Amino acid sequence: MRPLLILLTLFLFFSHIRFIKAQGRANNGLEMAVKMADSEIKHFPEPWTVDFNPKPTWNYTQGLIANAMIRVWKKTASETYFKYAKTYADQLIGPDGMISGYHPEDYNIDCVNSGKFLFDLYEKTRDERYLKAIHQLRDQLKSQPRTSEGGFWHKQRYPNQMWLDGLYMGAPFLAQYASVFKDSAIFDDVVKQFLIVHHHTYNSEVGLNYHAWDESKQQKWANPVTGCSPNFWGRAMGWYAMALVDVLDYLPLKHHGRSEIISILNQVAGGIKKYQDPGTGLWYQVLDQGNRDGNYPEATVSSMFTYALLKASRKGYISSDYKVMTIKAFNGILENFIAKNGNGTISLTRCCSVAGLGGTPYRDGSFEYYIKEPVRTDDPKGVGPFIMACLEMNN
Repeated sequence: MRPLLILLTLFLFFSHIRFIKAQGRANNGLEMAVKMADSEIKHFPEPWTVDFNPKPTWNYTQGLIANAMIRVWKKTASETYFKYAKTYADQLIGPDGMISGYHPEDYNIDCVNSGKFLFDLYEKTRDERYLKAIHQLRDQLKSQPRTSEGGFWHKQRYPNQMWLDGLYMGAPFLAQYASVFKDSAIFDDVVKQFLIVHHHTYNSEVGLNYHAWDESKQQKWANPVTGCSPNFWGRAMGWYAMALVDVLDYLPLKHHGRSEIISILNQVAGGIKKYQDPGTGLWYQVLDQGNRDGNYPEATVSSMFTYALLKASRKGYISSDYKVMTIKAFNGILENFIAKNGNGTISLTRCCSVAGLGGTPYRDGSFEYYIKEPVRTDDPKGVGPFIMACLEMNN
């Protein structure tokens, strides 16, 4: 028995040492957020270039980075990060408050995401341009095409389709607008978006949501019975998880839909937990097929899930038990995805650059499609959520 006792004691000792080391890495969240934000600014001095764009464009990725920078500014009080976000707005918003290159008639819900950081710009500066831009984006959603149940189409050119991505792009902005401008009727519409998409995309047996749903069932990628796309793409669920936790920042405590959003969030968190890689703590490009050849741990989904679960746990929406697995995920990101560059900056590696459905050339939503999409470094869809996850580690 004594050798077994010794082995058990040694196991517990080294497990405790590993936990202390992991906790130590996790505790440097603010330091890592600042390091990544500073690196992003050095990599992309002009904020409109963060998605490797050849010219200035109003897009959700620039808005995502600007929003992350605003959060770093709020935590550090350093004007550097505020000015970086403001520079992007000032490059695209004219003296009359009109957004350059923005075409509301496209009904592209992605464009709404960049409106989120404008609330903070307006609050600090009281510059009417930002307020006018906010109202422009709100006006798009007033006439956004909808499914028969009232769900926003993802884009005009994707008729009858709701994508998980779209919940992050539109719902938190709309909820914040409702909160700021005291338009409580909007909250019902916000909740409706989640109820519709969750009803149609959630697979209770698997515990995950399909990337998208086509109400018409006309797309080649759509299941002829359910209308859903065929796979569980990691980043789509990452957007969805972040949308759920962020929208709760604005949904009133007494709103009848709040408990429904929290219930959905718990279902989503359960699926995320189920498919976490036990070795690295990360998540795969195609979530439920981690052992399949060609699949890989992916940085954007891992950063998004880490942010969403940390925030949900901190706010008491989900069990505090999730904190341990999320610290493991955060450390997994640091160990597997963070590269140190020769100029003193850091980079986030192994990011899927883009994935969608339909279009030309046609994207069929197959496993083979998702794993063959390009992988790149410092993709804003990973950098932004990573910065936000770091800040959550510091809370």
